[in-house]
Amino acid sequence: MDQHIQNAVDTIQERFNAGSRSFRDQITLLVEPDQIINACQVLRDEFSFKVLTDETAVDYWGRKEPRFEVVYQLHCREHNLRLFLRTTAAEENPTLPSMTAVFPNANWYEREIWDLFGIHFEGHPDLRRLLLPRDWEGHPLRKDQPIKVEDTRFSFNYKDVDPGKPRAKR
Repeated sequence: MDQHIQNAVDTIQERFNAGSRSFRDQITLLVEPDQIINACQVLRDEFSFKVLTDETAVDYWGRKEPRFEVVYQLHCREHNLRLFLRTTAAEENPTLPSMTAVFPNANWYEREIWDLFGIHFEGHPDLRRLLLPRDWEGHPLRKDQPIKVEDTRFSFNYKDVDPGKPRAKR
């Protein structure tokens, strides 16, 4: 492991009592939700992880509590290193602090997460739907959303599939 990333991991573990895991030489720090902002500030200011390259969410519905995890991917251009941070959000009223004060580009990522998963970000400057229409109900990437299954039409089954498919009227 690179010495720079090792120093960053050790510092975050000591200051924030963070857990860590490694998979295929990628380090992930597990940080408590109330400490995620401070941990990212330390990584940005002291270890040059100045770019938030991605922020996304994972839904562990029915398999794990707390249900949601938000994943932050940071990049240090100076050393060309990547570091992942994960934090959790509960199933009932999932809320996390907004990362926009630390990384302004988190604005769009958090809007997308709220739109698709329903995780609210406190302190976000403009938390509104990004991808779905304003009147959309629910959050489609939650695993408890109803799934609509539609048969695919092939040459061998078109007689069975076609009667159940609505057609555009000309």
